[in-house]
Amino acid sequence: MPVDFTAIDFETANASSSSACSVGLVKVVDGKVVDTLYRLIKPPFGHDEFNEWNVRIHGITPAMVAGADEWPAVFAELREFAGDDWFVAHNAGFDMGVLKSITSTVGLPVPDHRYLCSLQVARKTYHLDSYRLPVAAMAAGFEDFSHHNALDDAQACAAIVVHAAARHEAGDLERLAKITQVRVGAIGPVAVREQRNLHGPMALN
Repeated sequence: MPVDFTAIDFETANASSSSACSVGLVKVVDGKVVDTLYRLIKPPFGHDEFNEWNVRIHGITPAMVAGADEWPAVFAELREFAGDDWFVAHNAGFDMGVLKSITSTVGLPVPDHRYLCSLQVARKTYHLDSYRLPVAAMAAGFEDFSHHNALDDAQACAAIVVHAAARHEAGDLERLAKITQVRVGAIGPVAVREQRNLHGPMALN
């Protein structure tokens, strides 16, 4: 189905949500991948210690990001790449948390984006023993990728959402969310506005 969105995936240096050390982006237009972006990131000072466990998972070392751009430069590229797209991510709470945290840490405004979690969509689309990204991606016909490479993971996530949209005959992400009964998330000022409308202004005090 002709869905439009940007898939996003972060890898982090440690347990801090502000320690992003790489990001992968995949732009989907009319259900097809039209562009990709991968960047290594030098984590902000105070969030730049690399945990051995994280390095073991994604293979990114301090030496690899020593000459990489810091988040403000990468963020500018992300904003231009994604535009006003909805984001999709597998376990989106993590990736949206990283985006919000590192952006706030460097003193930039968190951008307005709605988002959908491909993990939750997969749970409502496939009958699997596990909904981890490699398993869910395989169900969508996307195999043999390097899990925990941010770009490969974003491509796998995109494949899941495109496949699920076709399976549910959903022409956009809002329709896909409604059919699968998956909550649409939001970050940035739009999230604040929606929270205020839902709970009233006193809820934010």
